[in-house]
Amino acid sequence: MSTFPHRTIGDLSVSALGLGCMGMSNAYGPADRAESLATLNAAIDAGVNFLDTAEMYGAGHNESLVGEVLRQRRDEVVIATKFGITPDPVTQLPAGLDGSAGRARQAVDGSLQRLGVEVIDLYYLHRVDPAVPIEESVGAMAEFVAAGKVRALGLSEANPEVLRRAAAVHPIAALQSEWSLFSRDLETEILATARELGVALVPYSPLGRGMLTGSVAAISDLADNDFRRTLPRWQAENLDRNLELVQRVRDLADDLNTSPGRIALAWLLAQGDDVIPIPGTRRRGNLEDNLGAVSITLPEAALESLDALRPSGERYADMAWVAGQSA
Repeated sequence: MSTFPHRTIGDLSVSALGLGCMGMSNAYGPADRAESLATLNAAIDAGVNFLDTAEMYGAGHNESLVGEVLRQRRDEVVIATKFGITPDPVTQLPAGLDGSAGRARQAVDGSLQRLGVEVIDLYYLHRVDPAVPIEESVGAMAEFVAAGKVRALGLSEANPEVLRRAAAVHPIAALQSEWSLFSRDLETEILATARELGVALVPYSPLGRGMLTGSVAAISDLADNDFRRTLPRWQAENLDRNLELVQRVRDLADDLNTSPGRIALAWLLAQGDDVIPIPGTRRRGNLEDNLGAVSITLPEAALESLDALRPSGERYADMAWVAGQSA
């Protein structure tokens, strides 16, 4: 039996680190299907029971891929998926939002089918649709809980007001938002609201979309269809400045005889027992490095030094995607 540390999301017991599966299907250039499946199985073997996917990732491909593993190992996995973002059929990047009740009902059945499961453990609204009241979106999702299709509900990138309104309709077990040494937005208001409401924090891109691993030195290191090329933090002077900050993380990692990625994840884990990061990878070597973060306790001086880091550039070129507003 695995001794990997666990934390809780509502009534769900999940590994302290989950696995984000998006990159196995889109966004970061070509993926190796066999290696992706091997990475999924290796994660479960290591004690990671929390897998994160979404309807949008690869326009359904990612749920089907994860579903191949779930057919053999369903009892070992807490599965999270999402609806609400519509992908561009060509680029498979976000093209629009639809959080309507009708779309929710269609989406949940599609996800159940692709995953090959009878119930989704954690079901998120992937982004708040400003054209749809959050009460409508969450009201439809609450129907899925009552029907036994879903165990717990979550939101992604919701602001404090929307989170409160959603929780008034149905308990919200998790808030999945970008949070890392380089993405600190939610620390201003959202973190306190989530904790007041008993909502667990599930940071996505906890490694700064790979920047905090120290593995990328220039934009030319990225594949032509890697969506990071569109992000302000990865461009021109912003990238130069951010790589200088990465070097500070690397220096600290050298002092502690570990890796920059483990430092970044250990910092997040130290923010509270209600924090469950979901670093994404599609390779077993990266997975092994990430999982080593759970055994690291950062000294107080290191935490203070890391707390002071602030990145250059916005998270997205169009921050409306994460405004979390709702009519």
